[in-house]
This record gives sequence, C-alpha cells and structure tokens, in this order.
Amino acid sequence: MQRLIFLSVIGGLGLATLLGLGTWQVQRLAWKQGVLETIETRIAADPVALPASPSPERDKYLAVQLEGEILEGELHVFTSVKDLGAGYRIIAPFVTTQGQRLMLDRGYVRASAKADQRVIGPASLVGNLLWPDDTDDFTPAPEIEANIWYGRDVALMAQALSTDPVLVVLREAPSEHSAIKLMPVGTALIANDHLQYAITWFSLAFIWAAMTASFLWRSRAKSEG
Repeated sequence: MQRLIFLSVIGGLGLATLLGLGTWQVQRLAWKQGVLETIETRIAADPVALPASPSPERDKYLAVQLEGEILEGELHVFTSVKDLGAGYRIIAPFVTTQGQRLMLDRGYVRASAKADQRVIGPASLVGNLLWPDDTDDFTPAPEIEANIWYGRDVALMAQALSTDPVLVVLREAPSEHSAIKLMPVGTALIANDHLQYAITWFSLAFIWAAMTASFLWRSRAKSEG
C-alpha cells in the first residue's frame, strides 16, 4: 500500500508540474501574439516626422517619413536572402532637411553588385526606426578595408559614417532606387515557439500520466497476487 501511495504522489506531482509548464507556455503564446500584433500595427502605421532625438525604448519600429539627401560612403553588411543568395545590405548616410544625420538600410543587393554605383542625392523616403540585435560576442569584426560588415552594429556603423546612432530601414523608395531590393522591417524573424513548447509539455504530461497509470496498475496487481 505504501508503494502505491508513493507512486501516486510522485505521479501526481510530476503530472501537475508538466501540465503547469504547458499552461504557462499557452499563456506566453497569447502574450507573444499580442506583442507581435502591436509591433505589426506600429510597423504598418502611417509615417510621421522623424523625432528630434529618436529613442530605442520609445521609437523602435516607428514609421517615419524622411526628406533629405542620401550621401556617399555606404557600408555593406553581409547577408543571405532566400531564393536570392548571398549579398549585402546597403547602409548609407542620410541628412534630413532639418540637419539630422542618420543611417538608411536601403535594402539588399547581390554580391556581384557590391561595387555598383547607386542613386544618391535628394530623396523622399518612408521607413521604420530599428535598433537591430544583429551582433553578439561571436560576430566577426568588420573588414574595414574590404567594406564588409557581419551585422548591423548601429553604434559602430554610426561612428564609421559620422551619423547619429539611428537606423531607418526603408519600406518605400522612388522607382529610380529599384536596383536595391527593399528589406522592410517585419516580425517574421521574431521567435515565437511557445506553441511547440506547449505541445511538448502536454505530450510529456500525457506520457507521464500513462506511465504512472501503468506502474500503479502493475503494482496493484502484484500486491493482490
């Protein structure tokens, strides 16, 4: 009898823990979906004027309208695009009509077009403010002489281009800029694995419950035999 009680207690505690973890992941899924919906709404909103002092905490994903001039001196950030292959994000300095100096993520070009001349000068553009989390301790340092960067390090790129540490990722540009494939901000790369985690925990709970029931049945059969 004591063995049955012990198995019942352990089985119940294990089942409660697994169900609790699954329920928590369902709650996290609802939270993450709400966050993504908020971000998507912010990304697609009508553009506003660029704030005087953009803030990563307040203005991330903010849609902005830019009037000014694209300057010379672009940086090339190595990347790869599905169905297009290896290439570079073009990061260019930009000065607004109010005198603010910032960076534009103009989009993607194939590796073969790295050295091509691109349209610069006066432009009216629409994009989203972004402070991307592209780099970590394992990201290679940029190859300055070859102009190859391995992540959008906003602070470091701003130093290289003598701009404010502000990046606008374009979502609209004039037709003459079409040699560059726009890569607008989106939520596709924001991880949302909570559904898979919930399924995993609930599956483990089912297996645990089945194993517990089997152990209890066999233990009871032995005790009665």
